[in-house]
Amino acid sequence: MVTLVVATTADPASVGPASAFLAMPGWNPGPSLSEGMESFANGDVRLLKHENSIVAEDDLDRRWEAATGESVAEVIFLSRHTAVSNRPALTVHPIGVPHLREDEIPPQGGRPGWAALPNPRIGPWLRLLKKIADSLGLLPEFEVTLEATHHGPVVNTPTLFLEIGSTEEYWGRQDAAQAIALLMWEGLGLGGGGSVGEWKGNSGKNKVLLGVGGGHYAPRHCDIVVSFKGWQKNAITSFLAEQNIKIGKPEDFF
Repeated sequence: MVTLVVATTADPASVGPASAFLAMPGWNPGPSLSEGMESFANGDVRLLKHENSIVAEDDLDRRWEAATGESVAEVIFLSRHTAVSNRPALTVHPIGVPHLREDEIPPQGGRPGWAALPNPRIGPWLRLLKKIADSLGLLPEFEVTLEATHHGPVVNTPTLFLEIGSTEEYWGRQDAAQAIALLMWEGLGLGGGGSVGEWKGNSGKNKVLLGVGGGHYAPRHCDIVVSFKGWQKNAITSFLAEQNIKIGKPEDFF
């Protein structure tokens, strides 16, 4: 099983992080899916570059498997982000257009009523991205945030988008590209450390958060993902202590 990272040369916020990622050690040339596409391999990670819109190439996971015989465990897309506010941002989000009716045409790829399986790395990587952005001096200039589902392309495996926004001035920022590259390098365990956010099944210790509503940037969901183990946990445990309510595992009470 491999991780497929997808970038397009048509987008500076996509090819920038891809180039920074490829500048890190361990890469070798990989197979080509078709004309205009090239790939690179590093351990179990494959980086695929094409020339089209990032939302226009459907079923890249299945096409990769058909061409190479390698099963794809997850897909990570690199893209630019746009916003009316023009605020610089680094975003992480799942994809899909589940809000559209069957007779509606998705404006940015996907299939009406469809959503991709969300990549379990979304929460852990959002927290890691915030840490990396801070270490590179990108905060508070850049906002690090989730986004809700809102576009394609169609895929069949767990997926996430990593985006740099929100104007041309920021799409080509090398420090932002480096932040995304470091996120993938550390998050996928290519630097020698453990992989971050890899799903190993529900052992009873994993908490799954399903967020519905909340606006395009889902600020409440983002707060919980980023800081639940911080002030929220402290507030809850402090309240329980004030009420003399014991905290522990079920076996602690018997």
